[in-house]
Amino acid sequence: MEDSNELIVRKSWWDRNWKWLVPTGCLSIVLLFVLFIVGIFFGVTSMMTDSDVYKEVMTEVQHNKVVTEKLGKPIEEDGMTSGNISLSNNTGNCDLQIPIKGSKGKGTIFIVAEKRGIWKYSVKSVYIEKTKEEVDLLKK
Repeated sequence: MEDSNELIVRKSWWDRNWKWLVPTGCLSIVLLFVLFIVGIFFGVTSMMTDSDVYKEVMTEVQHNKVVTEKLGKPIEEDGMTSGNISLSNNTGNCDLQIPIKGSKGKGTIFIVAEKRGIWKYSVKSVYIEKTKEEVDLLKK
């Protein structure tokens, strides 16, 4: 047996663990950024779908005889609502496009409105994809 007087140098924590800590840290930062963006996206989308103008028009479309004849029942949202809503106190603007579908086909609701106490619509229509026609909901 040999006597060894060699000094064993122990590596520091960083030297032992950097190979897994750096990728994990970078992945965590990227994941937090993605979650932040997804949170903003769903927050804005839910703001549009929770608005009174959205709910009012969806109810109107679901009970409109012309639209239900062309698209079938039940009429429901078919994808992501796009556009914008701007509200401040009791005034605001709205410009939305809502993709919808029924048992017979698909369409898109177009809404342009201004709010001064109540919503006043300048455009409220449903575009039917299959027949390429537009049903004006402002005409009674």
